Formats: sequence, C-alpha cells, structure tokens
Amino acid sequence: MFIRLLPKLVFLLLLSGASWLLMSGRAITHPPGVLVQNPPVQKNIPAKSLGVVAGWHLTAVAEYHLRGRVLGTKRYYSDPTSDLVPIDVAVGWKRMSDQAVLDQFSISMGNRFFFYEWSHQPAIPEQEIKVSAANNHVIAANAEVRGVIRGLRVGQILQMDGYLVNALAPGRGPWNSSLMREDTGNGACELFYVESAKAVNSLAEEM
Repeated sequence: MFIRLLPKLVFLLLLSGASWLLMSGRAITHPPGVLVQNPPVQKNIPAKSLGVVAGWHLTAVAEYHLRGRVLGTKRYYSDPTSDLVPIDVAVGWKRMSDQAVLDQFSISMGNRFFFYEWSHQPAIPEQEIKVSAANNHVIAANAEVRGVIRGLRVGQILQMDGYLVNALAPGRGPWNSSLMREDTGNGACELFYVESAKAVNSLAEEM
C-alpha cells in the first residue's frame, strides 16, 4: 500500500510489528552505481511441508533465491509473530541498490512496514521503487543463518536462498508469503525460510 503524507511523500511496502530499527554497526556506503543487477529468482513448487518451527507449521510454496543490498533491518520482540520471525530484512536490487539513488531517500522500518521518504520528487519512478525493493520476514533455518541475519549492516550485499512459505499456528494463522514482487499492501511481503545466507561488504569480497 502506498500512502501520501504531506508535506513529504511517504511510501509504504506493507508488513506489521514493534519500533526499533536494528542497524548492526555503521552503514556501509559505496561509490555510485548499481550493485545488484538482477531481481530475485523464484520457482513455484507443489506445496511441501517443512515441519514445525516455533509452533508454526511451514509449507514451502516456492524456491527462492535473493541477492540484494541491505536497506534496513528491524528486530521485533513482542509482536504475535516475533517467535517465528524476530527480524525483518529490507533489500533492494537494480537502481534500489545504487548509492546515488538511495542517498536521496530516508528509509525506516516499523510495525512490519518499510518506509521510503523524500522531500520533493522521488529519485526514480514510484513503480520502479515498488518492484526493486522488498521487506522480507526471515525465518532462519539454522544457527549459521541466524548469525548472519543478526549481524547485518545497512549497505551490505546479501545472498539468501531457501523457500517462500505459508505458516499456520493454532489461533495465529495463516500467514502466507507473497509470490510476486509487483504487489503492494497487506500480504505483499515475502515470508522467507532461509537455508543459507552470506553477507559481504563490497563486490570485491564476492570475487
């Protein structure tokens, strides 16, 4: 859902939760230029049970491979879903990974929302923003992934691989992942069961 607030423009990529923006260490800046050229890769699959995590039964509905620049992370402690998803991770690709573009935004997160804010005109078209960034509800499949996610810094280049899932818990479900990058509003976020994750500070570290 995209909402305009005057005198500033505020665009929301919808999600839901608490109120501290988690930034592990200082943000990493880069020279101007696109860091991540390609959008996430998704392959829809027949529904497959992944078992129970934190009291939630998870059903995989798509294989998912995401590489993007970290735009922000947000820790949730006491909302109804924080047992399953303690940290949200916002990422951008294509021009939403370009330092020159991002320097013209103010980015924040809260209540499982992802906020973009600017004073006059957006640095790139609104539709391009919508399809070039996403807020991911991350379910860590193991301790290694959990450590990577907890240590993320804004500006890092992050690779995550796993499944988009639907989750169901007694009295608390269903919680379903989005299966497209173009949607907005309630339910437009990725519920991402991450089996492997790697974060680097620069493109040179990937080589």
